[in-house]
Amino acid sequence: MAVEINWWGVVLAALSAFVVGGLWYSLLFAKPWQRAAGVTDEALRRGVIPAFVGTFVLSFVMAVALAAFIGPSGAAFGALAGAIAGIAWVAAAFGVTYLFERRGVTLFLINGGYNALTFTAMGAIVGAFQAG
Repeated sequence: MAVEINWWGVVLAALSAFVVGGLWYSLLFAKPWQRAAGVTDEALRRGVIPAFVGTFVLSFVMAVALAAFIGPSGAAFGALAGAIAGIAWVAAAFGVTYLFERRGVTLFLINGGYNALTFTAMGAIVGAFQAG
């Protein structure tokens, strides 16, 4: 079975994680996330470059996996598949981990919501690039 991947779509999908994350973790939920995660302003200033490089690499891996699953089905299917992956796989897995780590609901909703939205956007992008 051959899997065809549109690499431009994958790169743009990976970059979309930065756009969503930039809005989500700065404008929308910066302080609630920092409180819930126990992250200080000082900690955020350290190791910025490795964090961004690592984020791109991991986002690229996620986008490749989504592209392989979505195939040439289009943006609508891609968004749906991304939403399902973000909610049912990523956010649900976070939920299980957070229950055992005794983390709060606020952190779960912020991080799970980010991943649900990010995977939806990534799925729509790779789906659109791979269609027809």
